[in-house]
Amino acid sequence: MKFHIPLCDVLVAGGGLSGVCCALEAARNGCRVVLCQNRAVLGGNASSEIRMHVVGADAHGSRGIELATEAREGGLIEEIRLRNSAINAQRSTSMLDLTLYDLCRSEPNLQLLLNTEVVEVATSGNMIETVTAVRQSTEDTFTIRAKIFVDCTGDGRLGAEAGALFRMGREGREEFGEPLAQPQPDEMKLGSSLLYQAREHDRPMPFTAPKWARKITEEDMKLRFGLKDPHCELGLEYGFWWLEWGGHLDTIRDNEAIRDELMSILMGVWDYIKNSGLYPASANWAMEWCGFLPGKRESRRFIGEYILTMQDIMEAPAFDDAIAYGGWWIDTHPPMGVDAPQEPPCRQHHVPFLYEIPLRSCVSKNIDNLMFAGRNISATHLAFASTRVMATCAAIGQGVGASAVVALQRGLTPRALIADREAVKAIQQLLLKDDAFLIGVKNEDVADLAQKAKVSSRNGDAEAVLSGQTRSVHGEKGAREERANPGVHRWISDSLPAELLLEWETPQTFQEIRLIFDTGLHRELTLSLCDAVARRLHWGIPQPESVKDYRVEIRTATGWSPVIQEKNNFLRHRIHRLDEAVTAGALRLVCESTNGAETARVCEMRVYL
Repeated sequence: MKFHIPLCDVLVAGGGLSGVCCALEAARNGCRVVLCQNRAVLGGNASSEIRMHVVGADAHGSRGIELATEAREGGLIEEIRLRNSAINAQRSTSMLDLTLYDLCRSEPNLQLLLNTEVVEVATSGNMIETVTAVRQSTEDTFTIRAKIFVDCTGDGRLGAEAGALFRMGREGREEFGEPLAQPQPDEMKLGSSLLYQAREHDRPMPFTAPKWARKITEEDMKLRFGLKDPHCELGLEYGFWWLEWGGHLDTIRDNEAIRDELMSILMGVWDYIKNSGLYPASANWAMEWCGFLPGKRESRRFIGEYILTMQDIMEAPAFDDAIAYGGWWIDTHPPMGVDAPQEPPCRQHHVPFLYEIPLRSCVSKNIDNLMFAGRNISATHLAFASTRVMATCAAIGQGVGASAVVALQRGLTPRALIADREAVKAIQQLLLKDDAFLIGVKNEDVADLAQKAKVSSRNGDAEAVLSGQTRSVHGEKGAREERANPGVHRWISDSLPAELLLEWETPQTFQEIRLIFDTGLHRELTLSLCDAVARRLHWGIPQPESVKDYRVEIRTATGWSPVIQEKNNFLRHRIHRLDEAVTAGALRLVCESTNGAETARVCEMRVYL
């Protein structure tokens, strides 16, 4: 059956974390959004189909210093992490699937089309007019018209169908002057991986490899960590990310062949663990799940108005159109994967500072109403080697979603948007309002009534709650010194319960109150099936710094009157919309308890009509 979906504001193709965050940001800010995902679940490489843990700018927590370097991404990916941690103590990837599905299905402005792939694009001049998407499970075909199209597919299917410029492979050293680049360009890419899960039992669990499994030798594994330890402390329960192969092939068109070879490698490695005699601790372990969908690292990278380079990652220059940030290592892998046993499985080049990702790298150079987010942004192979990780992709997705909102509000195409400085400032202010972080950008929202208030507290220094920045990044491995804006950037009470007071010289009328609580952004927080990672986390519980029980009150002629009463909070960003507007000369937040900390920590209060 054929369906023609009425004109929407934004069509997002691809339901990985970048696509989910892009779609949610646009929908929550009033856009009519259609999200097409070609799988039955959302999450991409983080989903239950692949099960890779989500990493980002905090570099597995290695950047973190409390109240000094808080690198973990905020905004929507933080909301996803906090929700999943609170409800998913069992560390089930299917529960992450459910979290993402719930967020998308619960958003009234978002139409979710699962099992639906964009297969064809109709253009007029430099503009996309419609896309055709097919859902094989119901034998339906959808024609979707939109004002702005966003490719979050990873492989760049939508953009490629539209004729958007892209590149694949590794650049030569001379093209961008990148010191770590290959002497000559080539078509090599990072490979793909299959993970597995295993569980220890109370009796021996034998394993016989299928006849098509590879025969793995000790020489093959000499540089693959996790198998050096006779106890196999890294990998028995989770698998190995370095079970990688296929970067020397076309990672799109050869994907089925890559999957088959990866399965052969996976079975061969498990056979080696179980039957080589080198790992007696594996005797009672049995594999209970293995992936059939390769976790793909690299394919197309679009050419945008700006191509991010290695120098941008390592030197962290300021971009006046920044919409996201990163901080993961420049993390390159041998394209041949396990077929390059003489090479280490990765080379991680330290990135000194948090760096910025500009809007120009997310806007097509030749298609006016096409944007992209995720691993397919406009970047060289080396820059991509840092920006490709999922939390960074999610932050980019939220940035692109906010950009689409502002473009639509101002009647601009994405191509026109990047030339409008005031529009770019509006994007950045919207992102800060929605708890994203941008280096060196402060709250300058003239509609925020809290900025006009006097702030005070009987329970500690309150001024920092209105600093305009919601985290500290001045410490080692944070932002560049000249842009870090030192300070704690939050009210820290000296006891509990604690009160934070906003007062105006003349009464103000308002209906919305936004709160940002501390959730320990200096720590790593990610759903991981790897026990070694999980032991480092506060998982399955709220983050201890977060305020648990609180209320908001307004001052009336007869005293303080509550307008918000919240119990068992575990989120960082809370938006409270009152049933009707109120007028008051003072407002106070009363923090009654936290989820473990001895003091209340509030990073920001905003008040809006």
